[in-house]
Parts: sequence; C-alpha cells; structure tokens
Amino acid sequence: MSSWEGKTRGGVLGYSIFVWTLKHLGLRFAYFLLSFVVIYFVAASGKAFRAIFNFYHQVMKYNRFRAFISIYRNYYMFGQILLDKIAMLAGFQQKFTFDFEGEEYLRQMQDGGLLVSAHVGNWEIAGQLLTRLEKRINIILFDAEHQRIKGYLSDVMTSRTVNFIVIRDDFSHLIEIRQALANKEIIAMHGDRYIEGNKTVTLDFMGKPAAFPIGPVNMAAKFKVPVSFVFAVKETSSHYHFYATPLIRVAYTSNLKQREGNFRESLEVYTRKFEEILRKYPLQWFNYYDFWKLPDAHVQEKNL
Repeated sequence: MSSWEGKTRGGVLGYSIFVWTLKHLGLRFAYFLLSFVVIYFVAASGKAFRAIFNFYHQVMKYNRFRAFISIYRNYYMFGQILLDKIAMLAGFQQKFTFDFEGEEYLRQMQDGGLLVSAHVGNWEIAGQLLTRLEKRINIILFDAEHQRIKGYLSDVMTSRTVNFIVIRDDFSHLIEIRQALANKEIIAMHGDRYIEGNKTVTLDFMGKPAAFPIGPVNMAAKFKVPVSFVFAVKETSSHYHFYATPLIRVAYTSNLKQREGNFRESLEVYTRKFEEILRKYPLQWFNYYDFWKLPDAHVQEKNL
C-alpha cells in the first residue's frame, strides 16, 4: 500500500504511563526520560526511519550526518509534543504559553466551519487552543488510529468543549458531522494523508508531486461551511505558535470538471501554507512513510 494505513505508533498503555509521569514527576522529568527512550525508537523504527531520512536527505537536501541528527531531533520533538498534548488534555494548560496568528479569521466562523491541518506540530493542542473561541471543537480521528485511545483521553480530558468524532466504515460519523455543523460547531481534521482508494489530487509539494485527499474540501463544499487551514507548532519547551489562514468557501457544483477545479484550487492554498510551515519547522513533520509515492496509475485516473 502506497498510502498511509491509518495507524500511528503507541497505544493506551503508553498514554497512561505518560499521564502518570506528568502528574507525579512533572513535564521536565518526562522530557529527560524521553531523551533516552528516543534512542530505542530511532534504532527500531525500520521503514519509518528510511522515510524520514529520505525527507531530510533528498527533499530538504541535508547532508547524511545532518539528516541522521535531524531524525533523532524529530523523534525527540514528537515525544515532547505527545507529552504536551496529553498535558493539555489532562488540564495542565497553565504550563504553556501561546501566540495566535489569524485568530480573527476563526472568529468569523459564527455559523460553524472546518479547520484543516496536517501531521506537523501539535494537532490536538490546536483544538484545545480553540476553546477560547467559545465554540465546541470536534476533532476527526481515524478508527484504526485512535478508537481505544479516544476512550482513554476522554476520561482524562478536563475540557468538555472538545469532542472526538471517529471515522467508521459504516459512515455513521457523517451523522455526527452533520449534527455538529447544524449546531454551528467547528470540525477539525487532517488534510495531508489518504487511505488507499480515497479520491486524491496530485499537486506539487516541496518540489515533488504528491497526492492529497479531496475529502476535507469536498466536505466544506457539501456542507457549505468556510474552511481555514491551521497549524500549531512548538517554538520553545513551553511555547506554541498557532497559525490560521483567511477563510475560503469552496463552491460545490454539479459540473464535475468545474467541481474538481474548485477542489484543486482550494488544496493549492492548503499545500502552499503547509509547505511554508514545513520549511520553517522541518523537525516537526511527523510523517513516517513514503509521502511522495503516488497512487497507482488507474487509481489516479479514477480520482482525477
């Protein structure tokens, strides 16, 4: 399978250990332990190691030594962000400070809207930060990735303005999404990964063609809600920077060619901002598969 498979490393046990460490030993001690744990994950990551090495060496043009060092730093940053995410969900928000860039655009989502991010920085913290908008945030998760973790995090969460919607094979999640938007709430999801068989558009990204799912912009068009592309990145051990783009509205039309053009145009806005963030924070892209391997030719023809 050339696409992402809907799974992320870790599980409920890992989350519970992190929460215990945060509550009893503190965040800084957890960071200290993490510096040793990362060595194991770098050594045992296999395909993930090769994928992220190719990103630093071939795409970012780092020499081999810098690429190897960047892999360790990337894994360490991923661990820190995981700890930060759990700390935020468990009620330790006071440990962090934030900058908000583009918040005024999100305040224009008075009747609800869609936020699309990527696996860069701290996605769940982005959702938590948006509680200041005084709107319920619904974070979409893949069933293969977070079904059990969703239940555990729901137990430790202190904020009830954040809700998880799990993608299911029977499409029952669409009912939850429709209801959330009817209630003028916000839907938040990723836009940088697709499951095999999903419809995609191939765009230039970091100098190479890459496939992006049309699902997020298709959802915005069908439900007639504005969309903003958002990112929350870690700048220091306790400081985050939140970015949001101006709202766009994706027109949905019965003309298939025109509809695909609308989707492509919207996704080009997304990929430009995504690339800008990634070049600025290359250690915070937590992508551990061959992102630039395109779908099979017959799948691309079907999708386009």
